[in-house]
Amino acid sequence: MRCSLHPHVTHTETEHGAVLLNEKTGRYWQANDAGARVLRCLLDGGTAKTAAAALCPGDPTAYERALRDVQAMIDGLHEAGLLEPGLVIS
Repeated sequence: MRCSLHPHVTHTETEHGAVLLNEKTGRYWQANDAGARVLRCLLDGGTAKTAAAALCPGDPTAYERALRDVQAMIDGLHEAGLLEPGLVIS
């Protein structure tokens, strides 16, 4: 299932990452460069697994940690009300 932002969320890439604005609450959510790459991958149709692999190309030992970090980011985006429900890991 494709990842998408709620319609009330504005996404802006910055020099050092990305910023998401929840227009309903007026609250901002900031992502560093790695977080912005993960978000871009997810919004482009990738999964948590493909996003994790993109964070550590050629380093299979770092993949499991990257996958946990990506899932934590997804959980945080859901908790903040920024993502539509239903993103799958596979």
